[in-house]
Amino acid sequence: MLNHPRTGQAFDSPVPPGAGWPGDPATPATPPAADAAAVTAMAAQAQSIAELDALISVCRACPRLVAWREQVAVTKRKSFADQPYWGRPVPGWGAPEPKIVIVGLAPAANGANRTGRMFTGDRSGDQLYAALHRAGLVNQPTSVDAADGLSTDDIRIIAPVRCAPPDNAPTTVERNTCAPWIDAEWRLISPHVRVMVALGGFAWQIALRIAADAVPKPKPKFGHGAVAELGPNLRLLGCYHPSQQNMFTGRLTPAMLDDVFGRAAELAGLSD
Repeated sequence: MLNHPRTGQAFDSPVPPGAGWPGDPATPATPPAADAAAVTAMAAQAQSIAELDALISVCRACPRLVAWREQVAVTKRKSFADQPYWGRPVPGWGAPEPKIVIVGLAPAANGANRTGRMFTGDRSGDQLYAALHRAGLVNQPTSVDAADGLSTDDIRIIAPVRCAPPDNAPTTVERNTCAPWIDAEWRLISPHVRVMVALGGFAWQIALRIAADAVPKPKPKFGHGAVAELGPNLRLLGCYHPSQQNMFTGRLTPAMLDDVFGRAAELAGLSD
């Protein structure tokens, strides 16, 4: 067992449900989905975000992803060798009734798979949360671990795949198996959402799929700063993914992130 870097509490890696990890939504009694059929059934039955988060966080439906996320949690990156790893699926993070939803990609092996929070513990998250803070959408500019005090009343970050995949590439079967989780999340939060922000072209396609009833024809194309009207009260904004490569090459800059999230806040009625 190793001590959590902030709380000092000792945990196994991966972290057992209900062991006391900061923000863990599950208990030892939370039932794990064992296959795609179970994911579909459990997701359809979830009646609250809290219930859904708990179910997602113990899912074991994709054997390859389970093996990989747990292997990474045991072997660890050298720079985090003294820390316990979450090593479980990563549920959505943020407000249960958000005005803005951010659609990202699968968790990073040594980022969210380590910390248990979306976009936390890697350089993409450093850029994302700093921009969200500048837009007034979160209470602090950094997201380091699940006990660092980060909070929001306005946004939620969701993903189409909840486990860190090998080579950052889930298979089509794995994406399809995981899809009912994001569908259920959208069902529960969509009455409150006014703006969706898609981080990258793949996330754009996911956003269009989960909001399919409102998608215009021809289907809107992804681009940084693109805006799609998905109904009288819902807009989709495109944003390049804040990956290390995109930021390093200048394809995406902090100013470009500010433009997108400032616009998102304005469209959601949250700007000053």
